[in-house]
Amino acid sequence: MNPESSETALPKNDVLPLAFQSLRHHWLKFVAISAAILIPCFWHRTIVAADLGSHLYNAWLVQLIERGQVHGLWVVRMWNNVLFDYLLSCLGSVFSLPTVEKIAVSVTVLIFFWGMFALVCAATRRAPWYLLPVLALFTYGWTFHLGFFNYYLSLGIAFFGVAIFWRGHGWERLLAFAIAPFALLAHPLGLVLLVGASVYVGIAEMIPRRYQVLLFLLAAGSLFGVHEYFWHHYVVEASPFPFYMMNGADQMMLFGLKYNIVRWSLISFVLVALGIDAIRHRKEPGFWRDYAIPMELFVLALLAVPLLPRGVHFPGKPAAIALLTERLTSVTAIFACCMLGAMRARRWHLIVSLAIAGVFFAFLYQDTGIVDRMEAQAEQLVRTLPRNQRVMATILPPADSRVMIQHMIDRACIGYCFSYGNYEPGSGVFRVRAAPGNPYVLTDYDLVVEMEEGDYTVTDEDLPAYQVYQCTLSGTTLCIRPLEADEDNDRLGVHREE
Repeated sequence: MNPESSETALPKNDVLPLAFQSLRHHWLKFVAISAAILIPCFWHRTIVAADLGSHLYNAWLVQLIERGQVHGLWVVRMWNNVLFDYLLSCLGSVFSLPTVEKIAVSVTVLIFFWGMFALVCAATRRAPWYLLPVLALFTYGWTFHLGFFNYYLSLGIAFFGVAIFWRGHGWERLLAFAIAPFALLAHPLGLVLLVGASVYVGIAEMIPRRYQVLLFLLAAGSLFGVHEYFWHHYVVEASPFPFYMMNGADQMMLFGLKYNIVRWSLISFVLVALGIDAIRHRKEPGFWRDYAIPMELFVLALLAVPLLPRGVHFPGKPAAIALLTERLTSVTAIFACCMLGAMRARRWHLIVSLAIAGVFFAFLYQDTGIVDRMEAQAEQLVRTLPRNQRVMATILPPADSRVMIQHMIDRACIGYCFSYGNYEPGSGVFRVRAAPGNPYVLTDYDLVVEMEEGDYTVTDEDLPAYQVYQCTLSGTTLCIRPLEADEDNDRLGVHREE
């Protein structure tokens, strides 16, 4: 593949017929790329993505509830933060949950990846073939590995929506609004991105270039307004990170400090590539126009990091909506890709980005393999128990890891035991709910947090119950034991001091 061929601008015409024509003519290329992108979903027995275990476990609980096999649990109808869970349940009526896991995550990954591709195409009028390694990096970034698949899916839908609105004509733009409910059903933040970016792009494309700075200042002022509103109306947690550090490359920081190699290599590549392109082509007519809107959107996303809350506690909800700052950097990353897409493609762009991606995925294969083997241990341990027992777990990641791994016990319990500390029913923000005193799961969210941290004091009502814990300093060896009343659940856990 010659990356310089991507310099051919997409013609100004109805965008959807052009997209279908491209798919028809290059279907083999799209299939091959999609297959390559999905390799990390199949290279281990399970997909290592923290919250995925909880999603799958609760899909199993929904099956038990619908069959009347449990009491004290029920399912509520929801209009957001649930599309991925609906996908799991729909597929779960036909396939086994291990198969459902592979299918549902693969579909979600492809929506996210090709949504990014479509948005870069829309921003630059070029097909960014030479950027595929960079798009692959962000596809498997922090948001994926935290397992926030409703949010992840919502972003992918929003990327498609913004792309269609940006370059669509007439009735085509209505399609962006037609898919908006699906973005909302997945997660409300995806709808915010779809509407906000579409409005900004629509206005920016209409107004004279000399008024562009006014539009940017108005958008930045809106972020300040949102900041003031949240800080005066809700209990919020401010972001602890400098805004310039949350620039999208932070999505590469996963299982340890070695990922700094990838992070700083990516930042260096972006700065050097953009700098060389600016020096070489700065005097060409229309050069800065290609960069203008993507750069403005990128800077606005950077500003959102210090201005928007990292966490928000809404009245009536036991659990706060958390880690918003880290999630937002997936949006920052896509706007950075749009800037890269405006560059004149060079072969070295592809070579360097492939090298960075190669290091990243080598690290990822190694680290996710360790977690997958730990989960296999957890499955073997819980199956030494009688069926339908309550199981707690304190399985902590290394101190320098940004990826949680404790939810592996949820997936390990599917079909055999009950994850007593599963957080979803007690949080009040997912579809499975639980009545106090039920025998399957704690309903007090604060106690669930204590249990995850190993500080939960076991009561007589909890018994019989068992604890899966790390029993060596390596952190990769798990053990199981019965719990007793009045002891802390992780009393025998062995963890390295941070």
